[in-house]
Amino acid sequence: MLKTFDVAYFMASTEDAETSRKFAEANQADFPVLADPTKQAAEAYGVLGMMGFASRWTFYIDAAGKIAYIDKEVSALKAGADMAARLAALGVPKK
Repeated sequence: MLKTFDVAYFMASTEDAETSRKFAEANQADFPVLADPTKQAAEAYGVLGMMGFASRWTFYIDAAGKIAYIDKEVSALKAGADMAARLAALGVPKK
C-alpha cells in the first residue's frame, strides 16, 4: 500500500497578531504566521527563554500528532535546505 503525506508548515511568533501580519507581508511569507502574544504555546513547547524570547526551533509533527523530531540548531540562512533534508530523512517523499 502506498503511503501519502501531507506537509503543512507555519511559523509562530510571540508578537501580537498585527505585528505578525506585518512581518509576514514584509517578508512575503507564503505560509501562515501565528501569533502567540501570551507566550503560552512557546512555554508549552519549551522554547520560551529566560528573557521572554522564543528559541528558533523547528518541530516536525507526524500525522498522529506526535513530535517526530526537533531541530534546535535552526539557521535562518539554510533553514529551507535543512527542512527538505529532514523531511527526506523522516520518509516524506518529494513531490
